[in-house]
Amino acid sequence: MAGIPTRLMTASTSSLNATFRGLSLNTSVPTIKRGFSTSSSLQKVKTIPEHIPPYPYKPNYVYKQADSGLYGGVTISFGNKISKGRNKGKTRRSWKPNVRWKKLPSEALGEEVFVKLTRKALRTIRKCGGLDNYLLCDKPSRLKELGLTGWKLRYRIMQSPSMKKKFAEEREKLGISKSPNTFEEWLKAKQLSGVTFAVEAIEDAREVTKVLEEASTNEETLPEPETLKGSQKQEQAPVEFWGMRAD
Repeated sequence: MAGIPTRLMTASTSSLNATFRGLSLNTSVPTIKRGFSTSSSLQKVKTIPEHIPPYPYKPNYVYKQADSGLYGGVTISFGNKISKGRNKGKTRRSWKPNVRWKKLPSEALGEEVFVKLTRKALRTIRKCGGLDNYLLCDKPSRLKELGLTGWKLRYRIMQSPSMKKKFAEEREKLGISKSPNTFEEWLKAKQLSGVTFAVEAIEDAREVTKVLEEASTNEETLPEPETLKGSQKQEQAPVEFWGMRAD
């Protein structure tokens, strides 16, 4: 019986463990508080390398998994599960996106890209006619749903030799001599082109108003029709009715 601990000894050891359980000698590690997010607080936010232009929209902080693939703007949704029994109770539940890994061919890269995407994004890619057309669309809604992974793939496709050749041909048609070196220069050139287009439209409108004013001032006065007197009437031409001439 000497080797078996008594009840008093076990109670004292458990109380000591309980008191020292919350203490920590390492005070440099802060306590992580989880905010409103469906992802883990320890999960890192994805970033873009410096050689790639900055993404015009912010990363997805609410559903961080969306930045790891082509989700097409789909996120996790929450709702209630209502039972059909007598009590008709409600239980909270969530619906996660239908995500899968798939190989998609890219004509610009000349290879298949293994990417994670949702069923909605896959339908949109097939509707657009391929991965390249889906990523190179300039609509703000499309750029917003690309995410960081789609933005990286977009830049990779735009830097391919075939797409550079295509862009050079388009610049020659538009009369642009050189391509911009950086993304900021491209934005400035686009803004300047919009300003010049607006100025040309204003000048055209002014020319049209000048022509209309000159036409209004140089209008020739048309002679008024002479009033017919009661005795003087114009002779009317004979009328033909069903091939017969009525005199």
